[in-house]
Amino acid sequence: MAMRLRFAPSPTGYLHVGGARTALFNWLLARAQGGVFILRVEDTDRERSTEAATQAILDGMQWLDLSWDEGPFFQSRGLERHRQEAHRLLERGLAYRDFSTPDEIEADRKALKLGERRPYRTRADALGADLERERLDAGAPFAIRFRVPDGETVWDDLVHGEMRFANADIEDLVVLRADGTPTYNLAVVSDDADMRITHVIRGDDHLSNTPKQILLYDALGYDLPRFGHVPLILGTDGKRLSKRHGATAVGDYRVQGILPETMVNFLALLGWNPGDEQEVMTRDELVQRFSMERVLKKSAVFDPEKLAWLNGQHLARRSAESLLELVRDEADRRGQRALLDGEAHTNLIVLVEMMKVRARTIPELFERMEPLLLDAPTYDPQAVRQHWKHAADARARLLAAAERFQSSAWDAASLEAALRALAEERGEGAAKLIHPLRVALTGQSASAGIFDLLVWLGPERTAARIDRALGQLPDA
Repeated sequence: MAMRLRFAPSPTGYLHVGGARTALFNWLLARAQGGVFILRVEDTDRERSTEAATQAILDGMQWLDLSWDEGPFFQSRGLERHRQEAHRLLERGLAYRDFSTPDEIEADRKALKLGERRPYRTRADALGADLERERLDAGAPFAIRFRVPDGETVWDDLVHGEMRFANADIEDLVVLRADGTPTYNLAVVSDDADMRITHVIRGDDHLSNTPKQILLYDALGYDLPRFGHVPLILGTDGKRLSKRHGATAVGDYRVQGILPETMVNFLALLGWNPGDEQEVMTRDELVQRFSMERVLKKSAVFDPEKLAWLNGQHLARRSAESLLELVRDEADRRGQRALLDGEAHTNLIVLVEMMKVRARTIPELFERMEPLLLDAPTYDPQAVRQHWKHAADARARLLAAAERFQSSAWDAASLEAALRALAEERGEGAAKLIHPLRVALTGQSASAGIFDLLVWLGPERTAARIDRALGQLPDA
């Protein structure tokens, strides 16, 4: 039978980093093993589930290109099956009715804290068949509780190896609430069995649910899937990742200019190791190399700096054509689309190609392009202080460079040869000419290669920018 895996988010918020990593591990394993990847939306929390959250999850999955083979299915559509499963347990004596009142439930909480075991089971067993029938006839509300058997629950976890839980530590769990809605553990078991799920890969925070679900699988007569629990994701302070560490929703990183292939690469490395030093990987490489055997047991740390570095690596690999579309989107967000529309498409492609190796995000790429697209770049005060500190010297060097360029062919090699020859004639290093020239052209102290910039700007725009810079500098 083909491996069948699922990602089952609750639509009570956006697709967060931990959920996206769980989805990715399931998707990678399905693709690596020729299996089936299923998307199921667990929307039975009627008060908190929203259509907007469901759409945000679907959008996040699609942005990451984690295409599902079946679904999306909605858990709420299986409610009748869930109820039938609960009553089947009841009919077989594997569950019991709990008529507890609010006061009794509060007393049970106190009893549990004092070490009393399963006070609600004791009360239900003491009720007797006649009194139970009277309450049923009177329409008294009741929940259905699963009767946890004695012994222990053991499974071979795909990440942690053998796991053992004493059943005495598991309370008789409610499987159907008094209002007729199923609880999480019953619904999940029922749905996974109905979808013939063979492997359940999820976060370590579900470890305590697994023995309960295994007991329900056994009680309902279903084949057990293989379970694998992947490590939690922590912030750089060692605490569980949350909003205090910054963005936790996948969609936020899209707006910040992170590429989807970067996010997939980064998430894969949160709790999984390829076995060597390679960190930058394509989706196909991840599929070829992924296995549960290399999923780590210890928690993973979400490092924003590493994410930014990795994004820079993927930006450099991307075609300029595809990046230009993302730069246009960024310009739209900033209300500066006119900057791009005023430049020839071929020129923009060359500019993106030139700047992409120095940027780490799409917004940064746009910001590096912006000074060259403006009619007049803004001069960075620090760059001015550093390279125009001696105004008379800066002015003389710019004038000399402008004059030399007039007699040079306009290609990178010729321009470089002309500038270096000028520096030699002046008895100074080429950097003495290049640094003030860069500020004149871009307003910045760092940029792409100066000779590539000159070629891109062309002689007329270069001359205009030098003239403007000269106007900012006093005469000698």
